[in-house]
Amino acid sequence: MIHGMPSTACDRTTPDEVVIRDEPRRHVTDPTLGIPVELPPLSGTPKHRLVTIGDSISHGFMSAAIYRTDVSWPAIVAYELGLSGSQFRFPVYERADGPGGLPLDLERFARAFEKRFGPKLDFWELPSASIWLQRYLDAIEDYWERGPGAATPPRGAPFHAMAVYGWDVLDATQLTADSVAKRIGTPKDDLFEQVVQDDQDRAALVVLQKARDSGGKARTVLQAAAAMSAERGGLETLVVALGANNALGSVVELKPCWSAAGYDTMTPSQRLKAKRAFSVWRPSHFAADWALLERELRKVRARHVIIATVPAVTIAPIARGVGGKVSPESRYFPYYTRPWITDEDFDPGRDPHITEDEARAIDSAIDAYNETIIASVERARRDGLDWLLFDMGALLDRLATRRYVASPWARPPWWEPYELPAELRALDPVPNTRFFRSGPQGRTDGGLFSLDGVHPTTIGYGLLAQEVIAVMERAGVEFRGRDGTLRPSPVRVDVTRVLETDTLIQRPPAAVSPTLSLLGWLDERLDWVRRLLPFTSW
Repeated sequence: MIHGMPSTACDRTTPDEVVIRDEPRRHVTDPTLGIPVELPPLSGTPKHRLVTIGDSISHGFMSAAIYRTDVSWPAIVAYELGLSGSQFRFPVYERADGPGGLPLDLERFARAFEKRFGPKLDFWELPSASIWLQRYLDAIEDYWERGPGAATPPRGAPFHAMAVYGWDVLDATQLTADSVAKRIGTPKDDLFEQVVQDDQDRAALVVLQKARDSGGKARTVLQAAAAMSAERGGLETLVVALGANNALGSVVELKPCWSAAGYDTMTPSQRLKAKRAFSVWRPSHFAADWALLERELRKVRARHVIIATVPAVTIAPIARGVGGKVSPESRYFPYYTRPWITDEDFDPGRDPHITEDEARAIDSAIDAYNETIIASVERARRDGLDWLLFDMGALLDRLATRRYVASPWARPPWWEPYELPAELRALDPVPNTRFFRSGPQGRTDGGLFSLDGVHPTTIGYGLLAQEVIAVMERAGVEFRGRDGTLRPSPVRVDVTRVLETDTLIQRPPAAVSPTLSLLGWLDERLDWVRRLLPFTSW
């Protein structure tokens, strides 16, 4: 053990520094925080109009895979800006006829399963289904570990979309193509452990290879963004959305492991090693990592920098509240477990879960994270930098079906529901934040979260894009049509176009039954929630 490194044992005891809050953080409605910043008139069109840095939400991760990066929220914003493919470059990981995503696209898996076995798996088909699953996963593993997906990604001009799934705040400041390449080990063609080895680093390498400078020197994504901002014409808008993975692993694992004392006194390289034992950061440790990020961000001379808050991860339907609320006016359920475990079958002595108190502590820590983020935006604005706040956490709060929408007594007095676009309100059922369910007659519930219960569907990414556009317009960013003409304000996302590209909504797999038995069976066979969802702690 490195001197000064904390223990790797999981500590589920809520640290004393976490102030437990009875009411959620009040939403921020003014991206400027009421602090004016005077900018010189814009001369000409910036060379780089939009650059994004973040984690899986900004990468376009969906249904447990990075695949449809063309419908990520940054790509949707770029489309509405009128940018061409060369003006907004994003990574592409796999062709449409690829083997099944990185690490595993649950939507394509469900469709392939349905094609082979129909919408329902009967008990006598279990042996043949297990053999089929082994072959399906083997093809994906071979592609990424030994086939075309294992080739060293090419170099070239940096992507404008530089988010990477699984990244937390520290990763964006430290990881380069050289460092992640060293972490990718020699793959083993294991007959039973058929999950793509080092999948997150393989995905990161695609982005980081392009982040190298013209001489081939490895750079972080923040260093690449700083270089882009220094080019002639500069960088207009940088959007940064990081921090969810500093807490989300606690909900995915259903096991909050708090960062250990001493983390904030360690070097960044020591933190990279130590953090693999954590699933939720103490607020002071988050602040220590954010300070490193803030320092690097100030080197990026973008005209506008938009910083996103961290959503309350306990709203994600991968952790389903069991039974009724602990009281009518509470946000919380007594227990949270996997969505395919029913209230009747749930056994706290057997089934994985977190408690009401643990969920409240996680949310309270995130509120503290967001206070750190908001304070950094305030400092920058007082220093004359046009940093703006995108309250992503508020967006999810306003959409939270079980927490607020269907529970009026739990709403804070200042809470306001989010009004979906008319095109989405016309769907039956209206999309919500419950776990996605469908059958032979189509979608029966959910719709804003994809099949992994953590990441948005395409229409969910469209909502994120709309809110980012609103902040950009507040900053004075001009949006133009495909012909270059100025679009009137307020700019609206083409929801019809987004809806048409959402295959999960347009063609719901019948195999994702109301009981979620297929996903439950897959979790029994593969432990997919823990092993596939993108958190560097695991």
